[in-house]
Amino acid sequence: MLLGEQDHLMKNCFKYTLIQKESFMSRINTRFIVLLWGDKSCIDSQAIKDIPLYGYKDIIELGRESRNALFLSDEQGQQDVFESISPEDVATLIYTSGTSGTPKGVMLTHRNLLHQINNLWEIVPAEPGDRFLSMLPTWHAYERACEYFIFSYGIQQVYTTVKYLKEDLQRYQPQYIISVPLVYETLYISIHRQISSSSAARKIIALSLIKISFLYMEAKKIYEGTVLSNNLVKPSVIAYMMKWLWARLVAAFLWPLHNLAKILVYKKIHSAIGISKAGISGGGSLPMHVDKFFEAIGIKVQNGYGLTETSPVVAARRPFCNVLGTVGHPIKHTEIKIFDIETGEVLPDGSKGIVKIKGPQVMKGYYKNPSATNEAFDQEGWFSTGDVGWIVPHHAMGPSRQCGGMIVLEGRAKDTIVLSTGENVEPAEIEEAASRSTLINQIVVIGQDQRRLGAIIVPNNDEVLAEAKRKSILGEDGELAKDKVMNMLYDELRTWTAHCSFRVGPILVVDEPFTIDNGLMTPTMKIRRDKVTDKYRREIEALFK
Repeated sequence: MLLGEQDHLMKNCFKYTLIQKESFMSRINTRFIVLLWGDKSCIDSQAIKDIPLYGYKDIIELGRESRNALFLSDEQGQQDVFESISPEDVATLIYTSGTSGTPKGVMLTHRNLLHQINNLWEIVPAEPGDRFLSMLPTWHAYERACEYFIFSYGIQQVYTTVKYLKEDLQRYQPQYIISVPLVYETLYISIHRQISSSSAARKIIALSLIKISFLYMEAKKIYEGTVLSNNLVKPSVIAYMMKWLWARLVAAFLWPLHNLAKILVYKKIHSAIGISKAGISGGGSLPMHVDKFFEAIGIKVQNGYGLTETSPVVAARRPFCNVLGTVGHPIKHTEIKIFDIETGEVLPDGSKGIVKIKGPQVMKGYYKNPSATNEAFDQEGWFSTGDVGWIVPHHAMGPSRQCGGMIVLEGRAKDTIVLSTGENVEPAEIEEAASRSTLINQIVVIGQDQRRLGAIIVPNNDEVLAEAKRKSILGEDGELAKDKVMNMLYDELRTWTAHCSFRVGPILVVDEPFTIDNGLMTPTMKIRRDKVTDKYRREIEALFK
């Protein structure tokens, strides 16, 4: 089933779904397709030539006919037998968009979805009358679970698109926004651009106050016990007391300036975007610099974690304990353990391995795909997420005493690049650091020859030209030579990734952005790494030679 904001969005999403559909058409007996938006005449594909296609009006009419037939049978004294539904019955099939591989049909039961409805309030304590703003596809597991929860609590839902996001935030002033990390990155960039376009004095004041707020928040974390650490060693009482006292003094000194920033800078940002209670982020990794920025300006962003196979939420940060860098504690009735990638043994807290899950929200299995189902579950019934992460150790005291049991994600196991030295590289760390550069629009780290790393970069052309003008390196015709673009981007990459454990070598600069339309991003705006590397395979081979 498909739903969109506008006809052109519907066409693009439907086209994307059909491309996916053709890859598993032979394995599925598709009885019919329901189109919830737009006109059937706009769909022209050989993939659905012999499959019944119903528009929204057709479904309404079928429902009306069915109801009239029921009333007529009652009047005639006929008794109808209805099939009962149990909690273990399949409520929906959702095909994984996935960042690689063939999409699989996830069978979610009524029990799976009811678990989400009954337990998400702990994460989002919304009240009747609150307004949620969302821009996710309504057929996505994340959006669907949120909608079921929202409507069951009498909350208003507003749909928007990337194009109208800024306008709708100001217009509707939502208490909550439900979205993926890319939206928060977009807001972060937009706010910084607005600050940069201010007068020199205002720009200096705003940026200085934001830096002060960063320092204030770092001090607060120490004495509140929300400093992230995987250290199992119990901290020294005396050493921590000294840190605690120092952090208190620093916070007390910076507090007046932080409050001044609220009045002079943050108040205007809040009035422009609303989000008076919280932004809920899921469906991908939230960059740390974006997380820290919103914390500093007083907009709460709660990061969560889940998969289509888990209905989807399995863990999330709570409003009262919103520790940056984590995805919070598991939600109620959910078990999460970390397993060794090689041996399959359960690892202690603080150790990095594969994240596995048990709980009432875990799927029934993959539709007509027993081999994939068996591969996803181990013999004890643990579902393997394919994600690499660790659990924060418990401490009774110290700077991380409030973090025990929280989940920290490092990346996807299949994305890990194993170098010839035996070292494992998580590309997400480098990509997150590089994305802070205003010159870099998108980046994918690659490891073609297993000896060194490379990167595919989509530049932010407007910012690159502006930077070239500032450096006076434009040609006489006002154009910028490719080699100079390459040098600028490489310098930026080295600067922003200097603190990372690994360095990136050669880079490939491409002009075409990674989008949903060209199949290089999923509907939740995650880059499809496998598709990107396939598209530029020849260029990558030449790059490493």
